[in-house]
Amino acid sequence: MNSPTTSPETSQTDGPSAIMHAHIARQPIVDRKQQIVGYELFARESSTAEQAPAHHSAETDSVLLFNALSNIGAENLFGEKLAFINCVVEDLKAEHLDIVFPDRIVLEVPRIYGDDSAGIAEVAALLKPLKERGFQLAAGPFAAASLYAGWLPFLSFIKADVQSISANVAVALQRKAENHRHVRLVAERVETPEQFKTYFDAGFHFFQGYYFARPQTISAKVINPAHANVLQLMNLVMRQAELNEIEMVLKRDPALSFKLLRYINSSGFGLMSEVTSFRHAAAILGYKKLFRWLALLLATVPGSAASPAVARTAITRGRMMELLVKDTLSDEDGDNAFVVGIFSMLDVMLGVPMDKALAEITLADPIVMALKDNTGVFGSYLQLARAVEQRDFDNLDFLSSALGIQGWRVSSVHLAALAWVEQLGI
Repeated sequence: MNSPTTSPETSQTDGPSAIMHAHIARQPIVDRKQQIVGYELFARESSTAEQAPAHHSAETDSVLLFNALSNIGAENLFGEKLAFINCVVEDLKAEHLDIVFPDRIVLEVPRIYGDDSAGIAEVAALLKPLKERGFQLAAGPFAAASLYAGWLPFLSFIKADVQSISANVAVALQRKAENHRHVRLVAERVETPEQFKTYFDAGFHFFQGYYFARPQTISAKVINPAHANVLQLMNLVMRQAELNEIEMVLKRDPALSFKLLRYINSSGFGLMSEVTSFRHAAAILGYKKLFRWLALLLATVPGSAASPAVARTAITRGRMMELLVKDTLSDEDGDNAFVVGIFSMLDVMLGVPMDKALAEITLADPIVMALKDNTGVFGSYLQLARAVEQRDFDNLDFLSSALGIQGWRVSSVHLAALAWVEQLGI
């Protein structure tokens, strides 16, 4: 466990047009063939910081997991590889682990202060259910001592800092791994070819350190939902409101819905098929998990949100498209049309080209086609909505005729969308 992993705080530049970012560093862990099998994740306060912040707690760890899944994205950080995350003991019983699909997460468990036997036994009791849920668990070389024998059945990895262990300890760890075949040894802080050879010859399974790669910081612009919308959604979830009420709040905040869809479609969540509608996302998560996700979201959201003008335009566009397809396409297509509309300004919200914005989230192909180049089943509807906004009457007439929509209905739908957004209080 190279250095204390704490949460990536969002950083902010001074001034009214400040841009918020989240930063997480990752360092690869390789096998004996030097193929990457996982990454250890570290918090960073800025894109140039080389150390994790000093403060490390269950609260900061929860923000690390949230930012990894909902702001930066699991695909960008570890994809199909393992993610090694340092913990404090309080994490092992914390509710924020419930939002994580555990199969690719390795929790690095710290040594108990003073090697207190009661504390060791208490943690052993926490490791068993985590292991049963699918998490993999790691600990330092202390776990090979007899005091920690109760931990070994639940550990998948023992990580040893090669800068601080002796050759005798390395031999003892290898013997322990031979007696517990499910345990893999990881040599940390490998900085020279000689160190790599020494621990390779000692039978270690995995390796990590500057010899292979220094930690690389990955940053992402954070678009933040309005506090009021997050709080309202939490209230609805707490009283187990109908899904249509929950969906209504999601529809009026593009940042909120973007984060939710990216989270639920991330590799860290582990769904076998993509989710494209807000109702479906809320139904899959369930009230309990959705509430915990919202609680973590609230903890990461600073005072400001995305530009109200941008959000209003995107939501109006989405509602208009949803109404335009209502009579000709399926209900599912109506949901997708709304997603196209509100995500059609993701490039503006994120301050990056649309291609890069779309790389941050998994969406159905027809949605992507419309957003990237105005093609597919929703492409013409998006062009029509834009023509209405821009009062481009030539294109408006051409597109409405091509879609078989009378001009009076386009005007009516636009007014209905504007009224609907007005009712949302945006």
